[in-house]
Amino acid sequence: MGRGFLIAAPNSGSGKTTVARGLMALFVRKGYLVQPFKCGPDYIDTKFHAAVCGRASINLDTFMATPEHVRELFDRYGADADVRVVEGMMGLFDGYDRDKGSSAEIARVLDLPVVLVVDAKSAAYSMAALISGFVNFRKDVRISGVIFNRVGSTRHFAMLQQVCDDLGVVCYGYLPKKAELEQGSRYLGLDFSEKPESELLVELLEKNVEWQRLLEL
Repeated sequence: MGRGFLIAAPNSGSGKTTVARGLMALFVRKGYLVQPFKCGPDYIDTKFHAAVCGRASINLDTFMATPEHVRELFDRYGADADVRVVEGMMGLFDGYDRDKGSSAEIARVLDLPVVLVVDAKSAAYSMAALISGFVNFRKDVRISGVIFNRVGSTRHFAMLQQVCDDLGVVCYGYLPKKAELEQGSRYLGLDFSEKPESELLVELLEKNVEWQRLLEL
């Protein structure tokens, strides 16, 4: 059974979709068989996942399905995969009733480590309070580490690494702030004819993220 992890964020718009899709494309490029999943009843991101991975992306939703059924789906569709990548929805703990139905609940149900994508634009050491809050909020949710998004410079990243060092949290790397990577708000009218992944995105992730460590989760 393949390894796996869940990509989440403190809130929508942090870049988890960009990072998830880019990592899937990077793993495929490296020759791994990737099984994608999506938290919640989202049928937009799953289209991108399927285009990148060459196999259907499966929705995992504890609002409409039991935890047992979610585990069965995860095991059945991921049985032959080298790595299983689950993209979260909204903020990590956002559900239909507090954290019920949230990405955090999916992580608990599947006992998956969480990689937190944090938008670091216009912030540095203040990130310590935010990350500490997420790491310590629920001990039954395992946040394995952080990927920073929209990092302004190598100096900015060094300051963010210091945050993780002080907290004892793994920093897997970062995505620099690039206009080409910025995406507008998506809705049901999205054009699926667009190229599913950006060469630039994959190259930046390969260069700036310790993707091999993610495969070991």
